Amino acid sequence: MIRVALPTSASAIPRSISTSASESISKNQEEETKRVWRKADAVCFDVDSTVCQDEGIDELAAYLGVGEAVANVTRTAMNGNARFRYRDALAARLQVMKPNHEQLEQFVNITKPKLTVGIKELVGRLHARGTHVYLVSGGFRRLILPVAELLGIEKSRVYANEILFDKQGNYHGFDTSELTSDSGSKETGKPAVIALLKKKCQYKTVVMVGDGATDAEAAPPADAFIGFGGNVIREGVKARAKWYVTDFDVLRKDLEHDDFDDE
Repeated sequence: MIRVALPTSASAIPRSISTSASESISKNQEEETKRVWRKADAVCFDVDSTVCQDEGIDELAAYLGVGEAVANVTRTAMNGNARFRYRDALAARLQVMKPNHEQLEQFVNITKPKLTVGIKELVGRLHARGTHVYLVSGGFRRLILPVAELLGIEKSRVYANEILFDKQGNYHGFDTSELTSDSGSKETGKPAVIALLKKKCQYKTVVMVGDGATDAEAAPPADAFIGFGGNVIREGVKARAKWYVTDFDVLRKDLEHDDFDDE
């Protein structure tokens, strides 16, 4: 009798076979995400380091002379620190900045949004297909409205945080009733915004596109999350994304490919 020893554990399986299987699963997940992307009723984009090249909060902080202190808090936020609570960090950043109304308006008036290459064309293509486009951000609405205007996105489709001022125009906190003022659960942040949109607008398929941990946590209820690394690559986010791109033209061209298939 000839006895043949068979592998009894995963460690005994040749690495080439294991790697091949992993790559196959990854490719299938990417293809499924592409299918969801092509049939989306609505697409939600993060703004800072996604639609725009920079972080609006950090730029405002630099203008106010407290850039480095605020940037340190932002880095902790976007890298997905497990102990991080977004609302506390937002409060901490604003407490360092304490912008008054006049300072905020001056900053907006002298600052032109730095759009990421390809985003204007992508949004235009989505609009042409009848896809609704939203900007969903943990940043400040006053900084994002000029971005929405450049992209032809209605003000009502901007979800972001509101800075509050007293009667003298001094900083007086921020609106904690805004869904984007916190994160970390399905009842707050971007997951809550997308759940609201699905319920209110009856969207069947919603896609979230962004660079950060708060974007990745939006799916579900988003039907897909597409990671974007065109401005900064966050390895933790890249690992969670089933489809990760560094150029908006990749997303736009994928839509055009779908259009040809429909002809």
